[in-house]
Amino acid sequence: MSIKSFAAKIFAKSIHQKTQKWASKPIETQQKVFLELIQQASQTQFGKDHNFSQIKSHQDFVNQVPVRDYEALKPYVEKVVKGESDILWKGKPLYFAKTSGTTSGAKYIPLTKESMPFHIQAARNAILSYIHETGKADFVDGKMIFLQGSPLLEDKNGIKLGRLSGIVAHFVPAYLQKNRMPSWETNCIEDWETKVNAIVEETINEDMAVISGIPSWVQMYFEKLKEKANKPVGEIFKNFNLFIYGGVNYEPYRAKFENLIGRKVDSIELFPASEGFFAYQDSQSEKGMLLLLNSGIFYEFIKANEFHTENPKRYTIGEVELGINYVLIISTNAGLWAYNIGDTVQFTSLKPYRVIVSGRIKHFISAFGEHVIAKEVESALQEATENTEVRVNEFTVAPQINPTSGLPYHEWLIEFENEPNNLEEFALKIDNAMRKQNVYYDDLIVGKVLRTIVISKVPKNGFQDYMKSIGKLGGQNKLPRLSDNRDIADKLGRE
Repeated sequence: MSIKSFAAKIFAKSIHQKTQKWASKPIETQQKVFLELIQQASQTQFGKDHNFSQIKSHQDFVNQVPVRDYEALKPYVEKVVKGESDILWKGKPLYFAKTSGTTSGAKYIPLTKESMPFHIQAARNAILSYIHETGKADFVDGKMIFLQGSPLLEDKNGIKLGRLSGIVAHFVPAYLQKNRMPSWETNCIEDWETKVNAIVEETINEDMAVISGIPSWVQMYFEKLKEKANKPVGEIFKNFNLFIYGGVNYEPYRAKFENLIGRKVDSIELFPASEGFFAYQDSQSEKGMLLLLNSGIFYEFIKANEFHTENPKRYTIGEVELGINYVLIISTNAGLWAYNIGDTVQFTSLKPYRVIVSGRIKHFISAFGEHVIAKEVESALQEATENTEVRVNEFTVAPQINPTSGLPYHEWLIEFENEPNNLEEFALKIDNAMRKQNVYYDDLIVGKVLRTIVISKVPKNGFQDYMKSIGKLGGQNKLPRLSDNRDIADKLGRE
């Protein structure tokens, strides 16, 4: 065991003990965060506009601060972007994380000197949690790669601006710099295909131990590696044993990854966003990710099926239940207040509080009242492919309301690596899995309002070509698993 891995185990134990302290007192921890946030922002413009000085309880906060999305918060954000101080949070932000919004164009999410450290600590602690649980630390001596956006930053009225992953690249600790790949020059390449090819050249002869990124884009990297070396990734990198990912559910990719790698590797799931780092997988045996309750974020939860009603109840951490689909609402030390980030979560454990990301509140299918969510389509596909040779590269689902003949249906657009021998039988497996999960969908099938799903095969690289056509190839961009319209479905090719 090297000095570095020995030190990592000691540090991991210390962080685990600190984590246990706040995780064992969740309600008190969140109450403390809440009061600190209100107190620190009381003299900001937002705080004065919403009577923060009078807020003593969560109910006071609910009465004074309505739930907002980016569009509703935009008048305040625009003042911050113009360089004004003390608007949403005291002083000015350190950075703006630039993200692409669906309705508002580019979004500028503030990152402050108070919020930025938690983005870095959470990613570090996820790895330390894994070390503490498994005792595995040898990987710290190997090379690590983080597939991410360019670290080149622009200037916006004296505030640095860039993609979150590019901003975070500036905070990699010194003890990891020697191990970290790709090189700065390669990381700065904007064109994703050019960048991945350069990363392959840089890494193919290295001892890669940890690989991290959004699964769909890591898959592209693995495919190019395998093609160039003509052998599985696990043979190219014999010490590669840990995959760290976030952004999308890994399960639909797992079988394909294991085929590309040639063996199973451990994985750690993260739940980061420009708005905050919310959770990470703290156990290899328990389902879900540990919700970070002491990271300068106060959480509220609205039941997804009540979200569009007038004045839905906003639950705090002590009021949530297992298995319910909640819209995640956050207030943060970056100056986001009762902010709807658009993600939905379900709790898998209440001691400690662990969540899975179940989808996006805007990404669902309810063309007939079925309210199908991402978690359901991902689980159905996983169930249908279990114990089979079928492997899926990518997929999305959309309603077909006006078919040329027969009843309406849900169209599953799938790019197969290995397709099933009998496509209709495979479709029925998926449909049965959907019906078990979603009673509304089952009622529509039974009542002959819908027919069973129809699978359309998308040609190889069809999804990559689509993402490229809309300028969202690579980086932190993600394909929606499903949508209530055919905007994506009608642009995809068919075999």
